[in-house]
Amino acid sequence: MSASIAFVFPGQGSQSLGMLAEQAAQHRLIADTFAEASAALGYDLWSLTQQGPEELLNQTDKTQPAILAASIALWRLWLAEGGARPAYVAGHSLGEYSALVAAGSLGFADALRLVELRGQLMQQAVPVGQGGMAAILGLEDVDVIAACAEAAQGEVVSAVNFNAPGQVVIAGSASAVERAIEACKARGAKRAMPLPVSVPSHCALMKPAAERFAASVEALLWQAPQIPLVQNVSAAVVADLARLKSDLLAQLYSPVRWVESMVCLAGLGVTELVECGPGKVLGGLNKRCVKGINTHSLETPDAFAAARAALA
Repeated sequence: MSASIAFVFPGQGSQSLGMLAEQAAQHRLIADTFAEASAALGYDLWSLTQQGPEELLNQTDKTQPAILAASIALWRLWLAEGGARPAYVAGHSLGEYSALVAAGSLGFADALRLVELRGQLMQQAVPVGQGGMAAILGLEDVDVIAACAEAAQGEVVSAVNFNAPGQVVIAGSASAVERAIEACKARGAKRAMPLPVSVPSHCALMKPAAERFAASVEALLWQAPQIPLVQNVSAAVVADLARLKSDLLAQLYSPVRWVESMVCLAGLGVTELVECGPGKVLGGLNKRCVKGINTHSLETPDAFAAARAALA
């Protein structure tokens, strides 16, 4: 184990058609992991990630298992290739489930079925078209929060992802999100743009989903994390299983405190962050969250080899 390394796992928005194709061409372990996932889910997940259709891959109950499977495939490859075990793990939103699998707290097949259900319940909580999310760039957190309060007018809209300084995502009822976009622009936001998502994650509209999700979370066999895990809701290391599960439910309707999570890791002595999953979304955010932290990607064979060399 290396005390200076943390693995971070991405959430929705990191998926793309053809993800991990290069890695799969070189490493049988990628295909084997996806075959295991397909058996758990009852459909060919690898085929969906490689051939689409893209609209289906971007459906939240398909996106969530796909990203989790890709992340765990890369995690297994890292360990199989002799990579150092990290001192800490964390995951952005959905990525917290990948982190729980990596930490040995939750079985892979259980996690896949759990996030598939999570996606279904999230979509059911707010029918397509009734909710929305938007990215607000270049505005202080307090100004985004104030703009949402002003724009709510009896509906739900709130700041839900504190991703990096000057980058906040808001979510809520479609009309309230539109009003909040205008309110943020009026306060001087550099950009305020709707996001192409079908579900307004991490806002109060997701509370019914969390209530329906609770029994499924409780029904699984959980273990205490073998690698300390920084959770989204608390932005702190949580070891107590009851607290870990309750925070996981609260995560559905609570903000993702990513900046604070990265500050927490830096305070624990982490200087190297490895993004374990498809895409490079977190790498871009993490550089802006904490100065002096190096970021690495595992998505392609070249990036993987560079990370192995840097962290040997």
